[in-house]
Amino acid sequence: MKLLTFLVASVLITPPAFADYRQGGGVQETKCYNTVYREEYIPGTRTNPGRVRRWNEQVETACENQVRIQPHPQPTQSNVDDNSCIEGSILGGIAGGAAGGVLSTQENWIWSIPTGIIGGALIGCQADGG
Repeated sequence: MKLLTFLVASVLITPPAFADYRQGGGVQETKCYNTVYREEYIPGTRTNPGRVRRWNEQVETACENQVRIQPHPQPTQSNVDDNSCIEGSILGGIAGGAAGGVLSTQENWIWSIPTGIIGGALIGCQADGG
């Protein structure tokens, strides 16, 4: 019996869990204004010179939080040259060094093999599409 009395008292004393719950359902209206500077020229006569009338005016504009941001266009893939000539350079360097060593005499190997490697690498790169 004491347990039942405790439960009933705790339910009546404690506030409901959703006491601060509010359900939205109205229409929220937001208006934004900008101050715009205006001028108007009032023409004059010979005896009464013209003048400029100046004033500030509030104009209703689109609110910033409702402005749509257009994404920047992405660069196209056709502008990127991702063609690599590493394989052609390696194979051309090997072939050029071999050709420089075979076609020259032994006393000219000091310059002919490195020249063949560099020339073969350049030609191999161009042949591979670089």
